[in-house]
Amino acid sequence: MAINVNQGVQNATTVKTDKVDQSIQKQQVAQQQVNMSAPSQKQDSVSLTTQAQQFTKAQEKASNSSGIDQEKVDKIKQAIAEGKYKINVEALARRIMQFEGELFDKK
Repeated sequence: MAINVNQGVQNATTVKTDKVDQSIQKQQVAQQQVNMSAPSQKQDSVSLTTQAQQFTKAQEKASNSSGIDQEKVDKIKQAIAEGKYKINVEALARRIMQFEGELFDKK
């Protein structure tokens, strides 16, 4: 009488596979029970006010700009070239004195 050695191995593999499948199923059922018994949690959410949105846009615009109003610079250059630019010498002198006073008073 011949003995089929492979038949025993196949049966053992099937039993092991069945046990693994059963274990996985038990874990899934346990997880589902935990999920169902746990109170439903609300997800956190954040909403920005319109003021915050405007502030963010202003910050982005400021960071993307060079800080120089090129249009104003061009107008002043043109006025100087045409001789139309007027300088208020009194205001200029006052500002120079103020600057030097602040510069030298701070030690």
